[in-house]
Amino acid sequence: MEKNLTQGSILKNIITFSLPFLFSYFLQTLYGMADLFIAGQYNGSAVISAVSIGSQIMHMLTVIIVGLATGGAILIGQAVGAKKHNEVSKVIGNTTVLFIIFSALFTVILLFCTRGIVRLVSTPKESVEETVRYLQICFTGIPFIVFYNVIASVYRGMGDSKSPMIFVIIACTVNIVLDFIFVGFFKMKAGGAAIATVIAQALSVLISLVAMKKSKSFEIKKSDFIPQAQVIKNILKIGAPIAFQDGFIQISFMVITTIANKRGVNIAAAVGISEKIICFLFLIPSSMLSSISAIAAQNIGAGFYDRAKKTFWAGTAIAVGIGAVFAILFQFISAFVIGLFTTEQEVIHYGTQYLRAYVIDCILAAIHFCFSGYFTAMGKSIISFVHNSISIILIRIPGAYLASKFFPENLYPMGIAAPMGSLLSNIICFIVFAFLVRPTSSKSLQ
Repeated sequence: MEKNLTQGSILKNIITFSLPFLFSYFLQTLYGMADLFIAGQYNGSAVISAVSIGSQIMHMLTVIIVGLATGGAILIGQAVGAKKHNEVSKVIGNTTVLFIIFSALFTVILLFCTRGIVRLVSTPKESVEETVRYLQICFTGIPFIVFYNVIASVYRGMGDSKSPMIFVIIACTVNIVLDFIFVGFFKMKAGGAAIATVIAQALSVLISLVAMKKSKSFEIKKSDFIPQAQVIKNILKIGAPIAFQDGFIQISFMVITTIANKRGVNIAAAVGISEKIICFLFLIPSSMLSSISAIAAQNIGAGFYDRAKKTFWAGTAIAVGIGAVFAILFQFISAFVIGLFTTEQEVIHYGTQYLRAYVIDCILAAIHFCFSGYFTAMGKSIISFVHNSISIILIRIPGAYLASKFFPENLYPMGIAAPMGSLLSNIICFIVFAFLVRPTSSKSLQ
């Protein structure tokens, strides 16, 4: 299970680690994509909007969980690089305890607040009941989301990105099959899509637990599950800023969704579909962020700081190059891709406008995503939180709001707010990076 990422070709390590990571993200994104696609084949814009809004809320919750779990993954990676195997088991045990508490609290609170959340995002009245039904079912599956991501973070912190990919392959296949059964055959609308997702998540946890039990790479003792203040503090020191950052980003998406929802069900559906496509395209920078953080963490733990920086630059070049291909390609195929999700021409028209602008962010976001991965590996995830927060507050949300006011018949200006926000993030990241690598600041890398 454990893999040493401090040796060998940097490029090879990035590719061999990031490809399973990318495929895992791809399959996890398919959960929401499959729900939306299949719902669109059997239902109208009201159900499409319900699944879109509901899955976006669930995605926000998931990225917060992944962000917190990253704290454990980074500590595990640094311990593996430093060959401190006792520390690995302590981090795993304390992460497990922390997330048991987290999942219980979130499940109760969110089930109690479901209707309030649906009202908060200005869900179109035609979609309210279906959205509530979708979320209530999905919220019961929060423990499965939590424990899968904790287990996945353990594997990835130890340099193994292939095992989580295998778990997700099985779960995603089950999810798609059940979508067709519940939504298509039994006509259960948004509720059927939610049931399929929860069952698939539960299966992924079961499979990963069985695999972990059979693994001989590490041994966890009962004493490792006794909470240790310093270990939990270190997990939260890295994971909490990432969770807040990712949560804040998703809140900004929800605010933009709310702005779109107030403009009618067709624009709500158009923005919802476009956001799903963007989530799919952002798999590249997201997987590169996680790969850079995992690989660089081991190298920093081993004291190979130059190798960690080279990993960052190589990963950035890959992510930006692929992002440029997407940005150009979708200027020509946006209408076709959106048409795969709906046959309603007004939705396709508005979605094409929004997507052609937003897709430019595939280039710009790739840069600050990779910076965030490197900062996280250093244990300085607070930097990522700060630059994302500034760009959201100053550019993304006000930009989308003003565009909706001044350009009510065109979604292109609203879509361009995202890449403009990323541009500001990149400027901040370059300034901070230049400061951190100054000779007088070399101790900050250690």
